[in-house]
Amino acid sequence: MAAQAQQETAVDAAADSVREREISVEQEHLDRVYRRLEEKIHEAEFLMNDAAKRGQVGTPGALAERDAQVFRAGVHLNRLNNEFEDFLFGRIDLLLGKDGKKGPDGAYTAVEPADGAVREDDTADIAETLHIGRIGVLDSEYAPLVIDWRAPAAAPFYRSTPVDPGRVVRRRVIRSKGRRVLGVEDDLMRPELTAFLDGDSLPVIGDGALMAALGQARGHTMRDIVASIQAEQDLVIRAPAASVTYVEGGPGTGKTAVALHRAAYLLYQDRRRYAGGILIVSPTPLLVSYTEGVLPSLGEEGQVAIRAIGSLVDGAEATLYDSPSVARSKGSHRMLGVLRKAARGALESGRGGGPGGLENGGRGGSRSGRRSASGRRGEGAGQLAFVDPDEHGDPGEHGERNGVSGWGSGASSGGTPQRLRVVAFGRRLELEGPELERVRQVALGGTAPVNLLRPRARKLLLDALWERSGAAGRHTDPELAAELRSSFDEDVTSEDSFIEFLDVWWPELTPGDVLSAMADERRLGRWARRILNPGEIRKVARSLRRDGHSVHDIAMLDELQSILGTPARPRKRRDLDPLDQLTGLEELMPVREESQRERAERLAAERVEYAHVIVDEAQDLTPMQWRMVGRRGRHATWTVVGDPAQSSWSDPDEAAEARDEALGTRPRRRFELTVNYRNPAEIADLAAKVLALAMPGAESPRAVRSTGVVPRFRAVGDSLAATVRAESERLLAQVDGTVGVVVAMQRREEARRWLTGLGDRVVALGSLEAKGLEYDATIVVSPAEIADESPAGLRVLYVALTRATQQLTVVSGERDEPDAHGVPDLLRD
Repeated sequence: MAAQAQQETAVDAAADSVREREISVEQEHLDRVYRRLEEKIHEAEFLMNDAAKRGQVGTPGALAERDAQVFRAGVHLNRLNNEFEDFLFGRIDLLLGKDGKKGPDGAYTAVEPADGAVREDDTADIAETLHIGRIGVLDSEYAPLVIDWRAPAAAPFYRSTPVDPGRVVRRRVIRSKGRRVLGVEDDLMRPELTAFLDGDSLPVIGDGALMAALGQARGHTMRDIVASIQAEQDLVIRAPAASVTYVEGGPGTGKTAVALHRAAYLLYQDRRRYAGGILIVSPTPLLVSYTEGVLPSLGEEGQVAIRAIGSLVDGAEATLYDSPSVARSKGSHRMLGVLRKAARGALESGRGGGPGGLENGGRGGSRSGRRSASGRRGEGAGQLAFVDPDEHGDPGEHGERNGVSGWGSGASSGGTPQRLRVVAFGRRLELEGPELERVRQVALGGTAPVNLLRPRARKLLLDALWERSGAAGRHTDPELAAELRSSFDEDVTSEDSFIEFLDVWWPELTPGDVLSAMADERRLGRWARRILNPGEIRKVARSLRRDGHSVHDIAMLDELQSILGTPARPRKRRDLDPLDQLTGLEELMPVREESQRERAERLAAERVEYAHVIVDEAQDLTPMQWRMVGRRGRHATWTVVGDPAQSSWSDPDEAAEARDEALGTRPRRRFELTVNYRNPAEIADLAAKVLALAMPGAESPRAVRSTGVVPRFRAVGDSLAATVRAESERLLAQVDGTVGVVVAMQRREEARRWLTGLGDRVVALGSLEAKGLEYDATIVVSPAEIADESPAGLRVLYVALTRATQQLTVVSGERDEPDAHGVPDLLRD
């Protein structure tokens, strides 16, 4: 026994010696890389200083050249100065290739080994070693020190497998922090070979890079998977961007990570093409916070916008949740018909745009300086009087002008003016309510958005007044008739009273105005008749009276913006300096053009359409949300990532129709991710029981590891709060990373109080908030509550059960009908 122990100790010591030697080898290479990076930083700083000197010349050409050079140098310097964790993370040792061609990154392009690269005795020499990192680095002779992970030469690092190794003999993952190498893990792609590097046998360190990566503790932010991308994931990341790339995969297959890495890859491949920006749509703000650090860690930021579905409309933010029944009404394609009727109905109610509109996320309000038609504004000739003229005298009998004498309104109950009165050519002209309504309906017969139909309505009003005047038949000479009509129009439209009438009779509506009008149950009942049932109308109207927006309200606001349109604003003239006007310097001095960087920042802020759209967790989008996302990618290429088995939307077929409409006729390229890298087999098997109930016949992704730790079941003891808190404390002591407590949506605030004082490693979240997140350990509270909270509840429960990377605890309440072991009825065999 003692001899065996001594032998094992000697073997361990030898292995440690080899590991330390290999770490030293990688440290030496990393030191060389950082020395080269420092040289590149000095070069970038020199370029910026040189550009600043060019600006001293003072000519417009020199200024433009300086701005462009400073921008390029600044971007380069910023990338070089980034403090990357695991800057250099991979290495592949390759056999001699079939040809001697080199790519632009300095590496040989051959994928397959040359004939004779492997000798008959199954020995071979390593002909090329490539290090893989977050950005590419060349030495002073333009030989590759580091290959950018997105470059073609890096593809074998991800694609090579023992079944199809290509030229790769050994794949190594290098773990480092800052400038220090901490460890290495090797995978042997050709275990049958005895390979030599510089005359020495090629060593293999560790038990495999993937298993080492999966065992790391989780934090509250996602780490990139750039060092552990697997072959099926890499196929998706590097897929051509044309048309639509559709990716399906179950829990733990890395869909979100693949989507983020794909954005970085596309920018690397064709930065000019994607200068229009890449939009990544996430289901929740929690997932945005979880993932927002990934792209900067990959060397990409600035051209990628990661937005939650409830944050896609500028000026509005989703802070509320709708009940499942209200969400079904608001998210359904039926709501489109309601919104179209509501936009016209709100116009007829005189609900003008103002500070409570979309821009400020409010619920409507009148424009500053205006009053509703039941109020009063001003006195005197030419002033707008929101009163019945018969009560306060006839403005045509005193204070008449050579044009419009004023207008009055017998206001309708909805607040719309019912009379327009003008004086022209010495005659008083009036349009009463029925004729005004006829003009409105004719104007609304146009196909333009409601706000853009205002010029049409204005012209129709003038036509009606001109016809009422009888002046059309006074002149047979067409030129004189046209001149008379022009004079008539100018006189009428130049008066404040006509302008103010038009503002109230055809106000500029904002989406917030229309939602505010829809909060009135009686109005909504008229507009939604035969579309929503009375119960739906009551619930939707009540939900719109809350202070704030839900994620479904955001899609309605966006749809209303499309229905209403935004009138063109007149361009403001730049205020001239008085000295400019005196000396004429305005004509002599060239106007300073915005720099390339300023223009890029301005366009990014104003951007409403993108060059590429990536939709994460696409199965959760409602039909109305698909319409909203589709408007941001009318001319884009797309990557759509989802899993039907995890859908929280109650009518997947309706959503699929809306998705296909948003994507148009673009060809589809489909991929499927089949391997579960998150959950150990023990947790995956339990979740599969729920999947069988939610989607009979659907297959779970295959788990790649087993830990031997089975899920734990616990029935509620004295109280639910005490039970959950005790389980949280137990798991915090057993795992190094995070613990997620998943509850039904209505218990979110209550659950957060249960965990008070336990620290920031544990977090409580609602079932719909858990999408895309992962934790070292998860507590799922009352599966029955989660399953029963919506028609898609079983699919939502399936999501909740698949968040853990190490341990899962299920807490059962009375509603779960647990057995003697605490196993709820839903999860029993």
